[in-house]
Amino acid sequence: MKLTRIAQLGAVAAIAALTLAGCSSSPEGGSTPAESASSTPSGVDFTIDPSLTGTITSGGSSAQSNAQTAWTSAYNATAKGVTINYDKSQGSGGGVTNFLSGAYDFAGSDSPLNADQTAQSKALCTEGGVNIPIYLDGVAIIFNIPGVTELKLSGETIAKIFNLQITDWSDPAITKDNGTALKAGAITTVARSDGSGTTQNFTNYLAGTQSTVWTYPAGKDWPVAGNVSKQKGGSGVVEAVKAGTGTIGYADHSAIGDLNSAAIVQDGTAIPYSAEAVAKTFELAAVDASNGVTGDLSKKFDYSKLTTETYPIPLVSYAITCTTFKKAAQADLVKSYLGFITSTLGQQVAAKNAGSAPLPTSVLEAAAKTLAAIK
Repeated sequence: MKLTRIAQLGAVAAIAALTLAGCSSSPEGGSTPAESASSTPSGVDFTIDPSLTGTITSGGSSAQSNAQTAWTSAYNATAKGVTINYDKSQGSGGGVTNFLSGAYDFAGSDSPLNADQTAQSKALCTEGGVNIPIYLDGVAIIFNIPGVTELKLSGETIAKIFNLQITDWSDPAITKDNGTALKAGAITTVARSDGSGTTQNFTNYLAGTQSTVWTYPAGKDWPVAGNVSKQKGGSGVVEAVKAGTGTIGYADHSAIGDLNSAAIVQDGTAIPYSAEAVAKTFELAAVDASNGVTGDLSKKFDYSKLTTETYPIPLVSYAITCTTFKKAAQADLVKSYLGFITSTLGQQVAAKNAGSAPLPTSVLEAAAKTLAAIK
């Protein structure tokens, strides 16, 4: 399918407007000259029907927040009669809960439905819910240390810090990672208090690479008790790190604003977040992990395939929805909006305004097939 000329121009104009307004909260987003947005995208295109009307109710992942804002603005440049409500305050856990209750047309979640949730979804969806990748970014390790703007941390050191085994910035392990000693000072770790897909992705990495130190199972709920500052939402973690001294936390990279983030040491090389590095992670380490429902596109990462070219803590976020709706008109709205998001142009919108990495064309093509089956 080809994007209509009117739709294409409307969406591109929205990208340019968003870029000029500086919507991006990450260093990579919002700095691209507006004229670069005028080039015709190649890859997976999608036709936006300007006659559509109605309301899409959704919510969940706070990691998707900046991208959802940009997607909505770009989509509404053509589909002016569609209202898109996305509640980022729910977090991935709340988004999934509301989807399973029938309150949401789709949930945003930084992890796919687990086996129990997939079974529950069959009461709502004929066969079960499908997980469609829509957003690729990374979990940033953010810090606020007086006088320190650059920090290198190995996976083992990160695991020990968040497991409360390393409690001072002058610890020898931190000195070894950085080649110089940091000034002594207490470390305060900041984590999510709500069920979070960002927590899931972070603990996936810790459990998958540092199992001798990180003995907790991966999951959406932060497992470490003790002297931990727990905050609701990614924005809560970011604000707590920013307001503190000697603080360290984790958040989706698009949400960190002007906070500094650590370069993660992988095989002796310190790797800062970049869209290119996380795209390489997906290319080399993402593997299929279907939940068995026709059209499901769940992924997981094989961390043994990380290299010095890959950002070690990737985050794939999903739209979770049904392939059958009670009302055909609502199915058309969801197909259209998610179809735009998973088009090449939609991925460019997120990249420009959230600093994310566009998903590979092969994933977008698979998403198009899944969406085409929605009725």
